[in-house]
Order: sequence, then structure tokens, then C-alpha cells
Amino acid sequence: MSDPTLLTQRIVEFYEKLSSWEHSVVRDQGLTLPQVHALEILGTHKALRMKELAEKMGVTTGTLTVLADRLVKAEMIQRKPHEKDRRSILVELTEKGQAVFEEHDALHHQLTHDITVSLSEEECEQFSSLLEKINREF
Repeated sequence: MSDPTLLTQRIVEFYEKLSSWEHSVVRDQGLTLPQVHALEILGTHKALRMKELAEKMGVTTGTLTVLADRLVKAEMIQRKPHEKDRRSILVELTEKGQAVFEEHDALHHQLTHDITVSLSEEECEQFSSLLEKINREF
């Protein structure tokens, strides 16, 4: 693309729309965005060590501890000792947390449908490939 400013504007506009959608969905669930991200990661990866979850979220273990305490209090996650490493604590979704994850995941699927409904199958595949390539750079 010969005009990098136009591409930048399009990326920013897409980010702002996606971010606005995400915040509105999360607000309706009574959770913070980082809390929902933790539930999404645990819903996808199942039980993780606190350190692993912190790395996937891009936060410190101290920050995650505060977030996890709130999710435990809300009965969304539970901590349990690691079977093979007594020094490690695993966190996993509770039934309530799993239900919130599944609800949020369904909203993501609906969003994907809404975004791609006007694209051909070939364009969807290209879009997916481009997103994969972009995500590798982050």
C-alpha cells in the first residue's frame, strides 16, 4: 500500500471498534476486561500454573494474584495444588467460570460471523492467514 497513513487509520479504526465491542460485552457481564481475558485463556488451555497464566496475559504474577483473588471470590476460578510440583499452584475454571467462558466464546463466534458475513470463503481464508501472520509478530 502506497499510503501508510491510510493503513494506520484503518488499523486504528478496526481496533477502536473491536475494543468498544469488547468493553460493552464485558461491562454487561459485570467483569473487567483482564478478568474476562483470564477466563478466556483458562477456558482454552484448562488448568495453568499462575506463572503460565501471567505470561499468556502479559502481566506480572503480582498483578495476576490480585485478579485471581477477585475471580476466586466471584467463584469463577479455583486454585489447587499442582499434582507433580508441590511448589506450584494451578488455577482452573469453576462451573460458573466455564459458563461465563462459553457465553463469551459464543459472542466471539457471533462477532466473527458479523465481521466476515460479507466476505467470500476465499477472502475469509486470506483474512485468517493475514491475522495469523500479524499475530506472530506480536
